[in-house]
Amino acid sequence: MRTERTNILIVCGPNASGKTRLGVALALKLGAEIISADSRQVFRGMDIGTGKDLDEYATPEGSVPYHLIDIAEPAQIYTLYHYQRDCYEAIRKVRARGKLAVMVGGTGLYIEAVLKHYNLPNVAEDPQLRNALMKEPKAELESRLRSLDNALYERTDRSSKKRIVRALEIGACGGDRSPSEGAEPPELVPLVLCIRWPRDKLVRRIDRRLEQRLGSGMIDEVRGLLASGIPRARFAMFGMEYKHVAAYIDGEVGYEEMVEKLRTDIHRLAKRQMTYFRGMERRGVAMHWVDEADLGRALSIVGEYSFAAGEGPAPA
Repeated sequence: MRTERTNILIVCGPNASGKTRLGVALALKLGAEIISADSRQVFRGMDIGTGKDLDEYATPEGSVPYHLIDIAEPAQIYTLYHYQRDCYEAIRKVRARGKLAVMVGGTGLYIEAVLKHYNLPNVAEDPQLRNALMKEPKAELESRLRSLDNALYERTDRSSKKRIVRALEIGACGGDRSPSEGAEPPELVPLVLCIRWPRDKLVRRIDRRLEQRLGSGMIDEVRGLLASGIPRARFAMFGMEYKHVAAYIDGEVGYEEMVEKLRTDIHRLAKRQMTYFRGMERRGVAMHWVDEADLGRALSIVGEYSFAAGEGPAPA
């Protein structure tokens, strides 16, 4: 074993890349617990559309505990600020049990905000402002954000229109953007594994997974959420699966058109996710690339590190 040391493992990658399965396999080997890094899996009742795949946490070799899944109601406002706060608390609790925390997910902004201890303001969502901004072209929103707050512009995930709108919400609060006081963030010495696939293989995996989700009741899941009374303006923020399936339920598009739009949007999302992860590497996060979610390769990388389950890095 070399002298590298770490006290938190990250397993990330785009949609349908196999990150949950790989994360669970590594957690079993390390006796670790998983912390979800997904912006939508925090919401209850949004299971199939967000790809929670909770059955993957229970294996013949044993079950892996998981955290930050099903912790909020869909109508509840849950922002990056809340996720960072809750993630730090989950890390502390996992460490207090003498276990290693393994963050697993595809929301790069959430992962980076935790690893880099982003100084985040506790700013509530503004539905009226958000609805108005979402109607404007993405390029116009980017320009407005740059003029409003260049520092905020630089650290915003600009591949996502929703993230730009959220940044403008924060920027609009001007001098009231100071973060709420709280406990000091835990010391993090991360080992980051990022899964990558050849584009054509990943596209096939995405399409196959979408077919499975549609066959597993995703349309009924969306129908149930709509019937629960969630405001449509809020519902539209849940992402492409919910937006396109809702349009199909409302009779605005046919089934085949809905499926094709979903395929296209998920392909684009996966591309944006990989762009964000490569950007993280350029911004100083050391990435270890794992081709096609290969467990052997991941174990080889992990084997070069010493792990500390408690607070602080392991001794060299």
